[in-house]
Amino acid sequence: MAEIHAVLKIVIAVVLVNNFVFFRFLGLCPYIGVSKDSTSALGMGMAVIFVMTMTAAVTWIIYNYVLVPFHIEYLHLIAFILTIASLVQLVEMILQKSSPALYDALGIYLPLITTNCVVLGVAILNKDTLFSEKLSFIKCVVQGGGAGVGFTLAMILMAGIRERLDIADVPKCFKGVPIAFIAAGLLAIAFLGFAGIL
Repeated sequence: MAEIHAVLKIVIAVVLVNNFVFFRFLGLCPYIGVSKDSTSALGMGMAVIFVMTMTAAVTWIIYNYVLVPFHIEYLHLIAFILTIASLVQLVEMILQKSSPALYDALGIYLPLITTNCVVLGVAILNKDTLFSEKLSFIKCVVQGGGAGVGFTLAMILMAGIRERLDIADVPKCFKGVPIAFIAAGLLAIAFLGFAGIL
């Protein structure tokens, strides 16, 4: 029961309270770039959920069973980046075969998941938390998946807002990216209200 409570606490924390986009300000490039419509935002979110969950699992294994036993923990960044790049290649191949329209809609932002700081941020945060609190494999994977869900939630919320802003009567100087940045700031402020939960 205590384990389930701890896992739920992690999920609530990374989805709402410590959302990587609104709280840590990571992953803003795809957040602004791909959130123009809901379909692309959802597709990008699903790809990021998969990559972040798999990254959390694989990097935990690499860190604990390769880097620590050989006392080469200082290579963690290189190992994490290679892992992320491999997983993104896998996602690209799957999307290109299964959903060419979504693959084309995501465009340059799909390969940019490799350098997306939110994905690397999850791997590093898991390592740092692992170092201080000794997170189990399950908790690291849940944290990675939950962070992906939080990123997807942020993308879908922003896409919905931007779709409405496209048809709203916005002053000409604020149309497009300027009003998107203002909306993103207000959304981040709104999410700060969850900070009192945990």
